[in-house]
Amino acid sequence: MTNTVPNYTLNNGVTIPQEGFGVFRVDPDKTGRIVRDALEVGYRHIDTAAIYKNEEGVGHAIAQAAKDGLVEREDLFITTKLWNSDQTNATPAFEKSLGRLGLDYVDLYLIHWPTPERGTFIEAWKTLEQIYATGLVKSIGVSNFTVPQLEQLLAETSIVPAVNQIELHVDFQQPELRAFHAAHGIATEAWGPLGHGTINGSPELAAIADAHQKSVAQTVLRWQLQIGNILIPKSNSRERQAENLDIYDFELTADELATIATLDRGDEGRNGGHPLEVN
Repeated sequence: MTNTVPNYTLNNGVTIPQEGFGVFRVDPDKTGRIVRDALEVGYRHIDTAAIYKNEEGVGHAIAQAAKDGLVEREDLFITTKLWNSDQTNATPAFEKSLGRLGLDYVDLYLIHWPTPERGTFIEAWKTLEQIYATGLVKSIGVSNFTVPQLEQLLAETSIVPAVNQIELHVDFQQPELRAFHAAHGIATEAWGPLGHGTINGSPELAAIADAHQKSVAQTVLRWQLQIGNILIPKSNSRERQAENLDIYDFELTADELATIATLDRGDEGRNGGHPLEVN
């Protein structure tokens, strides 16, 4: 095995590094330094969003890294997201994100939340389809959509989302949603891939980690990879960033994967809604 992050091929043929780096709750004033650390450590997939208020910091880090010869733009995969209140104004919202990032295009643009009470995610998706047709975004997808919301989207629009980015970790494994994704060619991307607050503390998981001489966090990230998810861990610590990438020199057995599957707590294990799930 190598320490190279594998690429995952999306339903439109675009490839995405299967492990990326998220900047949710990263202080805008610190984003440039933290993203630069991530790029130096080896991440090539960065996930941000308009509501995080740190797209500019991500863009500055990318520009400086390119100027310094660390990485070329074409070697990076950049994701940002459409916020809820902009669903009826997706084109100008996208243009503003592109401007804040300082980029000519983004690799993936997501509807951040379906917010079904607004009744506008179909309209937003049709606008994303138009943006996709311009080439300013290489792939389009959604985030936090349920099966019924995906079914409505597939029934009323033309393009199948490349990705659904969802809460997914050991305590909340979402098997039904993952199965729907697999049946329709939608990639599962896990936000909060390590859980929330504390990582699952079960003795079974600890024993699996010990067997591979890895941390529980590394074991959980390896599990995410092996069940076919794209994952976007985050850390402000360069050391932890590196640790989260050091998961390509071991492999979990079928029995270990089966044991981890038994740790799913269903809805009891979820975060109860992302703290940014507001209008």
